[in-house]
Amino acid sequence: MRAPILAFATLLAATPAMAQQRETLTIGITQYPSTLHPNIENMAAKSYVLGFARRPLTAYAPDWSLVCLQCETLPTIENGLAVRETTPDGRPGLRLTYRLREGLRWGDGTPMTAEDLLFAWQAGRDESTGFGAAEFYRSAYEMRVIDPRTIEMRLDKVTFDFASMGDFQPLPAHLERAVWQADPRNYRTRTLYDTAPTNPGLWSGPYRVSAVQPGSGITLVRNDAWSGQAPAFREIRVRTVENTTALEAQLLSGQLDMIAGELGLPVEQAAALERRARGRFRVEYRPGLIYEHVDTNLDNPILADRRVRQALMYSLDRARIVAQLFDGRQTVANSNVNPLDQMADPAVRQYPYDLARATALLEEAGWRPGPDGIRRNEAGQRLTLDLMTTAGNRSREQVQQVMAAMWRQAGIEARIRNEPPRVFFAETLSRRRHQGLAMYAWISAPESVPRSSLHSDEIPTAARNFSGQNYPGFRNAEMDRLLEQLPITLSPEARRPLWSRLQAIYAEELPSLPLYFRQDAHVWPQWLDGVRPTGHLNPSSLWAEEWRAR
Repeated sequence: MRAPILAFATLLAATPAMAQQRETLTIGITQYPSTLHPNIENMAAKSYVLGFARRPLTAYAPDWSLVCLQCETLPTIENGLAVRETTPDGRPGLRLTYRLREGLRWGDGTPMTAEDLLFAWQAGRDESTGFGAAEFYRSAYEMRVIDPRTIEMRLDKVTFDFASMGDFQPLPAHLERAVWQADPRNYRTRTLYDTAPTNPGLWSGPYRVSAVQPGSGITLVRNDAWSGQAPAFREIRVRTVENTTALEAQLLSGQLDMIAGELGLPVEQAAALERRARGRFRVEYRPGLIYEHVDTNLDNPILADRRVRQALMYSLDRARIVAQLFDGRQTVANSNVNPLDQMADPAVRQYPYDLARATALLEEAGWRPGPDGIRRNEAGQRLTLDLMTTAGNRSREQVQQVMAAMWRQAGIEARIRNEPPRVFFAETLSRRRHQGLAMYAWISAPESVPRSSLHSDEIPTAARNFSGQNYPGFRNAEMDRLLEQLPITLSPEARRPLWSRLQAIYAEELPSLPLYFRQDAHVWPQWLDGVRPTGHLNPSSLWAEEWRAR
């Protein structure tokens, strides 16, 4: 039931004393994390929830600058914390020094030390553990503890973004090391982050996890061991509502205070809500490095033919999808690099809607119209592909329906088969169980080299405990070389032609089908201040201690 506007207006007029009584904040998101372990699997829902409860060493701030979160100072050549050296096998390398901030503690009061960083590195170096960002652990070939707050790390390459540690962060060695040592290969399923997530010693942020309702919600309370700025709210409740219509209904009924833009309402739904609610909420639209796309499975013989992948693109009228479904608020994608990124190439190949071109490519590939309009090959196989996405996301499900109708005009049958996000990401994608097409979004950092999603070494396999995010199974020797060369090319101008070539290969080969770059719609109560959307990989929750009730 919709709350009366008058009643809400009265609430807005509350005195400062009433505002100070707000001790809880209830947030709605559309996905539930498949794991709470900081280093295993990359999922936006996990990043958002754990933003309240832990901190990586470094992050990109809302202004897109690189900052220290748990370290004192970013290493640079100039300050001496980054030193060029030669690796034991004769390659150019780097020695980096990171010093943890003073006073950092885990939620059980145990001091955070360099040993926690060392343990995280040791577990990540063991491929059987199945940590993400595997290339970092390969490159960081040595780490040693200098003193209780300082580590020295050696990298086997000099990269333009060497100071960024990505998602590398301390893990509580006093709790997790014994679990890992007992059985590294099965550590993924035995970690305390999933078997005992309310253990205070797992958490180091302004909040700690206090209750978990699998599939539906996570409650966080103030972490008394936190040494930074005191957070305003006693309790943060993150509730998962996978259906965006139900998510909006819960906001309007007062069951939710806000909807996180990172995992919330599609922009067109938020815009309609804003018009109807007439000032009841603050809505901010933030374009960002959010790439909505459709992964192929290149092990599927149909999709292994590049002509079919290109035909899929030519038969999609993405400009019409953006105009009609999103009120023109999204940007059609021509590659995997966002126009907001300084390395985007405006000359990259484009795929305007061209049904005749799509038809010609399919004919060339041996697919002829069947009696029901669906194409068949000489063996009589129908041109049918599964099309998957996250169940309950109204925007994606609408896009699915439109894409399926457009593809049918070209004689391609798309069978829609959706799954809850925690299954879709944790099982289907991460283990490459999608048989055809999978629609979702990548969220990246500024000028982020997409090694994990495009290098052939990053194809998830059982041997590597399914780390890596090259879900299409893309193998291209030139792409591999570019992904290896880009990080070690220090001059932005020297990197530019490498980026252009990467985008050209991507647009030609189409391991994934580019759709659009998303805007996020952040929906807040009028009484909430301090939330700063970032528009990139690091969520706003990493600065939750700044959030305040008016």
